[in-house]
Amino acid sequence: MAESMNSALFKHLSQYAKYHQDRRNVATHFMGIPMIVIAVAILLSRPSLLLADVAITPALVLVVFCTIFYVRLHLLLGLFMGALLLVAVWLGIAAAQLPTMQWLLLGVGLFAVGWLLQFIGHYFEGKKPAFMDDMRGLIIGPLFVVVEAILLLGFKSDWHQKINQP
Repeated sequence: MAESMNSALFKHLSQYAKYHQDRRNVATHFMGIPMIVIAVAILLSRPSLLLADVAITPALVLVVFCTIFYVRLHLLLGLFMGALLLVAVWLGIAAAQLPTMQWLLLGVGLFAVGWLLQFIGHYFEGKKPAFMDDMRGLIIGPLFVVVEAILLLGFKSDWHQKINQP
């Protein structure tokens, strides 16, 4: 079971990596993807329903589904992704307390700048974004950035070859 989870993880990451070979593109993703994730969390943090002192928002529901997807690919990595996404939701809920115009400007501004960075990176790459061929690229993008960070920190060095196999 764990082997099939890992093979699905590497299949998704390998497919995504084909669109992200240029280091400048990857660098723009390190900035742009977190901005987009936080922007989505901000924009989906209204409305909220308070249940047992927990603000249930569309952002939180999305995080639950994304975390399930990530955990099915790799347990520890999925739990880590879930924790990172919960930080984004926490930021989103905090931003949702702002007056409406400030909340919208912050969310839309981060979203627009994040995507601008993505398209600048893909200009360097000379390829369109992965999600244009496969919508799963939208959920794999944040995972790819986290895995790239893990690899840059010197962890899971064996993953690099598995992800970049021809």
